[in-house]
Amino acid sequence: MSGTTRSGIPLRDVYTATDVAAEPAAPGIPPFTRGISPGGYNDRPWVMGQYGGFGSAAETNARFKRLLEQGQTGFSVALDLPTQLGLDSDDPFALGEVGRVGVPVDSLADFETLFDGIPLSKVKQIRTTANSIGPLWVALVTAFAEKRGTDPNDIAIFIQNDVLKEYVARGTQIFPPEAGLRMAADVVEHTAEHLPNWTPMALSGYHIRESGATAPQEVSMTLANTIAYLDEVVRRGVDIDRFASKLFMFLSAGMDLLEEIAKFRAARTAWSELLDERYHAGPGTRALQIFSYTAGSSLTAQSPHTNIVRVTIEALAAVLGGVQTLNTSSYDEALGTPTLESVTLALRTQQVLAEETSLAKVADPLGGSYLIESLTSEILTRVREDLEVIEEHGGALRCIESGYFAGRLAQQSYDDQRDVESGARRVLGVNYYADDSSVTVPAFSVDPSAEEEQRKRVAQVRSERDQRAVDAALEEVGRAARDGENCVPSITGAVRVYATVGEIYGVLRGVHGSYTPSASLG
Repeated sequence: MSGTTRSGIPLRDVYTATDVAAEPAAPGIPPFTRGISPGGYNDRPWVMGQYGGFGSAAETNARFKRLLEQGQTGFSVALDLPTQLGLDSDDPFALGEVGRVGVPVDSLADFETLFDGIPLSKVKQIRTTANSIGPLWVALVTAFAEKRGTDPNDIAIFIQNDVLKEYVARGTQIFPPEAGLRMAADVVEHTAEHLPNWTPMALSGYHIRESGATAPQEVSMTLANTIAYLDEVVRRGVDIDRFASKLFMFLSAGMDLLEEIAKFRAARTAWSELLDERYHAGPGTRALQIFSYTAGSSLTAQSPHTNIVRVTIEALAAVLGGVQTLNTSSYDEALGTPTLESVTLALRTQQVLAEETSLAKVADPLGGSYLIESLTSEILTRVREDLEVIEEHGGALRCIESGYFAGRLAQQSYDDQRDVESGARRVLGVNYYADDSSVTVPAFSVDPSAEEEQRKRVAQVRSERDQRAVDAALEEVGRAARDGENCVPSITGAVRVYATVGEIYGVLRGVHGSYTPSASLG
């Protein structure tokens, strides 16, 4: 034996035809193991979208424009933590966090500044980290498009909107899980009816993986959350084929190159099986679109330039795995908010893979590899088995509420860190070939005055708007929430009259309550 993959799958010295159960179907044919289109990237190149946002809406707007000039085809708006938690920038709980890990968006006024001069209809994909505030992002885009005289359905919007993984892997949940699930489903239902071109949800395994999950667990826990969402939307009478084909799965691209390639192939297969067997979806709906982000947890503060190599390997895994959208990390992310130079280099990494290699010219280049096919089958088997275990524990919502998911991730994360500290897993610059000499990497810093300026901006918005209209709109938000109506229309009405994020979510907290974590770890 040659050891194991990062997920503990045993590896042989040599793989032969006897290790492959059956030849998979060709690309473009269910269950889409080899890809969702016959020609792979010849049919449609992957979208190169970078994640960004900091300081203020004006600063972020300038960086987006610069990256679009450099050939970026899509972008993801990083929101600061107060915004993600439904807090205004002048809320006491926001102190010290405004503009730090993303851009603050307190109202439609900030959104207008954020996208000033950017031709939204010409950008291939506009993503956001909105999860607990998914309905708010729909409202902001809709109200902004209306003011521009643009049909919001013509804008390629991609909303993360996966709140369930927040409770176990990321931490920006606002409401109790059941209420959070309903509001996420509101977005899917609303877009299916009014904005069918949008991607209303990215089913996020990435953060689950970053919290310690193995490759099979990343897929199985994501699919378990998927079942909760799909069941809720279908329960409302929305046909599965009207919305599920628009969804993406958001997965990590890690350092174990071969295992990661196999994981993407297994994820497509497992999705196709689930949509066929449980929901009887059509073939087009069963073709899973994947958005991948190179693993931030693999980046090190020590020897940071080595991260350039790591990101390249991870991007290669995603491309060979056939993803539809790829975001590459910047080498300095372990040190702080990336500089423009490092973000541009991360984009260049994708461009070299696309333009200076043959990778994009062949669908599923490693299809038929005895090793890749064997790993794909083994990951798929483990995903199926884990889904059965999760069902035995009551499904995703129950596993979140009981702390079962959190407990699993905590144990896996502990085991992984122990392997690094013991040297069982080697990380260059950390536990082998450590370089004690200092490496100077230009650090990006947010202007410390930006927070105070943002507080002034939100105060100015409140002073200039029609307060009576705001009060009436917020009352409608509360009424709709109490009556169990889809929350998107009422939130959109409040956004139009410049109600703030904190005001809208303050009303919703009054109806749904706030999340209190379970004391149990499972």
